[in-house]
Amino acid sequence: MTLYKNRERFGSLSTKIGKIFSKIPLTPNQWTIFSLVPAIIAVYFLSQQNFLIAGSLFIFASFLDMVDGAVARVTKTASKFGAYLDTVVDRYVEAIIVFGLLFVGLPEFYIPAYAWIFLYLFGGMMTTYAKAAAKEKEIIPEGKELKGGILERSERLIILFVGIIAAAFNPVYLTYVIVLLAVLTNISALQRIWIAKKICTQDR
Repeated sequence: MTLYKNRERFGSLSTKIGKIFSKIPLTPNQWTIFSLVPAIIAVYFLSQQNFLIAGSLFIFASFLDMVDGAVARVTKTASKFGAYLDTVVDRYVEAIIVFGLLFVGLPEFYIPAYAWIFLYLFGGMMTTYAKAAAKEKEIIPEGKELKGGILERSERLIILFVGIIAAAFNPVYLTYVIVLLAVLTNISALQRIWIAKKICTQDR
């Protein structure tokens, strides 16, 4: 019952957001593209080690990611391409923020920070690709998706946001968070590969 109420409240909030932002003359797809702007600006503030502003812009980009869907539902302009564009831009936003981390000059943790950043980005990419590849190779039944793993994209971004804000107190905290993400994203990718293998085994 609690979960149902939470979903109902979120749906009501989404509708309110959709009604407010639908008054602005932008299409849902334009809102989707616009979410790239605060992410790009955040790169500058990351390079200046102004983590609070960078984190705020990160949150704003995530908020705009919710606006496009809310506007599409309220205006009844949802489309398959819109959903596709939203998914693609989501990955761009995450990659842009991760790119900005390269300019922070984070302290090392056994290996250089940029190596951990690469491992995090690679793990996130492989988590997504493991899902796409399962669908492409028709491992997953039509209409379904490969799910599972420790971290989905939303959890990754929440953890990264916490790390960026924590860096305002000490940049080493952000290094620790990136190390954690590097490990967990790659574990998530391996988990999805294992799930796909189990499905293939069951189908024999």
